[in-house]
Amino acid sequence: MTAWLRSLDGLADADPQPASGDASFRRYFRVHSATASYIAMDAPPEQEDCKPFIQVAGYLESMQLQAPRVLEANLDDGFLLLTDLGSTQYLELLNEDDAAADTLYPTALRALLIVQSRGEAFQSLLPAYDDGLLRFELSLFHDWLCEKHLGIVLAGDEETSWQSLCDTLVSNALDQPQVFVHRDYHSRNLMVIDDGPGILDFQDAVEGPLTYDLVSLLKDCYVKWTDTQIDEWCRSFCNDARNIGLHSLSDDQFVRAFDLMGVQRHLKAAGIFARLSDRDGKPGYLLDVPRTLSYIVDLGGKYPELTFLVDLINERCLPSPKGSS
Repeated sequence: MTAWLRSLDGLADADPQPASGDASFRRYFRVHSATASYIAMDAPPEQEDCKPFIQVAGYLESMQLQAPRVLEANLDDGFLLLTDLGSTQYLELLNEDDAAADTLYPTALRALLIVQSRGEAFQSLLPAYDDGLLRFELSLFHDWLCEKHLGIVLAGDEETSWQSLCDTLVSNALDQPQVFVHRDYHSRNLMVIDDGPGILDFQDAVEGPLTYDLVSLLKDCYVKWTDTQIDEWCRSFCNDARNIGLHSLSDDQFVRAFDLMGVQRHLKAAGIFARLSDRDGKPGYLLDVPRTLSYIVDLGGKYPELTFLVDLINERCLPSPKGSS
């Protein structure tokens, strides 16, 4: 990678330094020229495909959003040279000062409205968040957190209840208006910059449910807000999105779609965290499992169709997935 960077104009003396890791196989490095700072992405071609990143980066630029622009590409080796959006994540600022949420979240919600409204021109060019993908993601909780990590095997009536729950969650996702979905729109992938947020990690974008990115942001796996605050932000976004023609749902219909979408999202995320630990040797993500599953438990009294799942989480998955405390 260093040799490739040094072959580019203005980077003959490039000395890349680690900027951040990733839950995938991608790695990021910061590199300086005499006049600017850049990010170099190393995405091994045998594990990662740079083409979706380049494609979606172009869409976001067309929407006039702040996302890394691709300046140079070496697809054979999996290297990209990107513009640098700085090093301050939303999460970092929120952890330092809760009051930062009063500025950061309205900004992120406005950007999400742009993604969904201007993204209408591009969403049909993205993969579909279809029945198969939704069910695969749900299987991550079933297979990786329950079976492989905790040794919980669902059988008989439990497996039937699980499949019924999956049917409910998939129907909820597919019945929503379909929009441009970033698919990982949360505090670790939003950067604090002027005219921000800076939007990262968008290469898995799909055409999918209206509430998916919203629930990723407001019911974040890495930071948690009060139910009252989440509801206020959710209903405000619901109203703004309705006013610009993104949906015609009532507030209550929207909140139900949002809540159940969150269940699918959090089951997927908890399964991925277990897989990152057990398959990829990254046990630190287990620390986020209790927070992630707590969002589902919080809905227990609100939706009777979640009773089986809430009981499973409370009695057998929590309080401590191995290694998470």
